[in-house]
Amino acid sequence: MTTKQLFGKRIVLGVGGSIAAYKAILLLRRLTDLGADVEVVMTASARQFITPLTFQTLSGHPVHTDLFATDDNMTHLRLAETADLILVSPATANLIGRFAQGLADDLLSTLILASHAPLLLVPAMDGGMWQHPLVQQNVKTLRETGVEVLDPEFGTLASGHIGWGRFPSEETIMSSIISLLTMPGDYHNEVLLITAGPTHEAIDPVRYITNRSSGKMGYALAQSAQKRGAQVTFITGPTSLTPPPGVHTISVSTAEEMQDEVHKHFARATVVIMAAAVADYRLTHPAETKLKKQGQKHLSLALSLTPDIVGNLAAKKTGQFMVGFAAETENLIEEATRKLKEKGLDMIVANDVTQPDAGFGSDTNAAIVLDAHGIVEDMPLMPKRGMAMKILDLIRVCLDNRQ
Repeated sequence: MTTKQLFGKRIVLGVGGSIAAYKAILLLRRLTDLGADVEVVMTASARQFITPLTFQTLSGHPVHTDLFATDDNMTHLRLAETADLILVSPATANLIGRFAQGLADDLLSTLILASHAPLLLVPAMDGGMWQHPLVQQNVKTLRETGVEVLDPEFGTLASGHIGWGRFPSEETIMSSIISLLTMPGDYHNEVLLITAGPTHEAIDPVRYITNRSSGKMGYALAQSAQKRGAQVTFITGPTSLTPPPGVHTISVSTAEEMQDEVHKHFARATVVIMAAAVADYRLTHPAETKLKKQGQKHLSLALSLTPDIVGNLAAKKTGQFMVGFAAETENLIEEATRKLKEKGLDMIVANDVTQPDAGFGSDTNAAIVLDAHGIVEDMPLMPKRGMAMKILDLIRVCLDNRQ
């Protein structure tokens, strides 16, 4: 990251009551090293885990703890009006619930309601709380109002249990912070059509053919493009992800449905990013009722090719900048180059899904971007949100060079 990349940015760091509160100290150090001016607000529970003096020493500001402090009873308004970003790290299940309900019963929750600054929550919790339906509903509510809520990681928790709830990696958090604070508005004249996720091709009413795509890369692209000012139409196959706030999202199931929706919106688009992992085959004749074993040891299914959505668009191009994706297990460059040429693409993003932490379902990715002239950029392993921004940067350069 560039030195003093956040110079002049004012950040309010809200610290919740979690054993992960000590990690907020490391974030504070990173933020100040990048030039940010950080003021810390601690909840009463947070002060049970760590003292305000630590944050005061590192931030150079008094730590705020009381909504009714006698020295400045308008602290929540001052912080709300001057903040470029409010970062709550760690965000406990209790804080997430209070924010989702719009409560204002302490300094942190009050200044959040009073501020128009972007809000980023970094969850950390134990005991299976992250997956509780009520917590998930609260997260959904916040995301639908435009709040950025990171997903916690899976692993060993403070209790010793294994599960979802670990504090996200520092690099993931910093990537999100920098994206929110340095987001350019360079796509405000562009109309983007983006696809994501897998497709489901029916075998019978209860079974289907699909692949391992989670849709995370496409969702990151749609959200990043919208934040950079683009008008986005987002067509997604079946995933467990929440649609990006403010993005026109269309849900489909099959390859044929995805093709129909892509063709409906293609003419208006200036940029088309085909990040979906569309199934290559479908059943020629799906069963109308559930297939039974009936003692059969083997079952043969007749398969037919699904529509080549990207290839079929080539004949309809009227100047759209088209980007494809290639998920490969071998001969990465050769296969990506072939697809780039055969499908009439302007750019292709290729990744080797056999690499650790770069395959389907992960929050990180590593890729090589190619155009007609060869390799444009080799992207090392990074959060998919960060990769989405880099891909959009590369597309923007190409669009500018066209003019």
